[in-house]
Amino acid sequence: MLREIRPAIVLLLVLTAITGLAYPLAMTGIAGAIFPAQAQGSLIEKDGKVVGSALIGQEFKDDKYFHGRPSATLAPDPNDSTKTVSAPYNAANSGGSNLGPTSKALADRLKEDVDRLKAENPNAAVPVDLVTASASGLDPDISPEAAQFQVPRVAKARRISEDQLRQIVASSTQGRLLGLLGEPRVNVLALNLALDRASTK
Repeated sequence: MLREIRPAIVLLLVLTAITGLAYPLAMTGIAGAIFPAQAQGSLIEKDGKVVGSALIGQEFKDDKYFHGRPSATLAPDPNDSTKTVSAPYNAANSGGSNLGPTSKALADRLKEDVDRLKAENPNAAVPVDLVTASASGLDPDISPEAAQFQVPRVAKARRISEDQLRQIVASSTQGRLLGLLGEPRVNVLALNLALDRASTK
């Protein structure tokens, strides 16, 4: 009996070593050598200090900054571990809200957000990505239209011209990958850092 089982056990151990250890370690090493910044989390630094990642959004509330998409991520309530509280861009709890089109809570939040944004810029249609969360709740990017929508508010708060701000948005816009894949997008953290640099000049 052992003679029949031994080849299966040896094969299991060999394949576990190859696919469970050797292959992941080799891919991690190769990725670290070829794409070191991406392998370390696509971290963004300002003045030598890490301020975030290009892959995970952040919450910006100040009027002088561009705002990202809403985030539906949650975290345990520090006062009651059986409940959760809103924790925007919580990478430890990535996920959507699971609220569907018939949800009153979702409809109420959407109406409140749309009304607030319309008051901010009444002459433009509200881009959908400024009121809807992504499936992960961590999306770091917005559409160029969503960035342009926010230009009047940011220009007023920073006391700079809208034309100058539109140029910063245009220079921060990333096109489709290889000209074909995905949609044009603006990384909110990178845009806000570019805005800070422009404001200090």
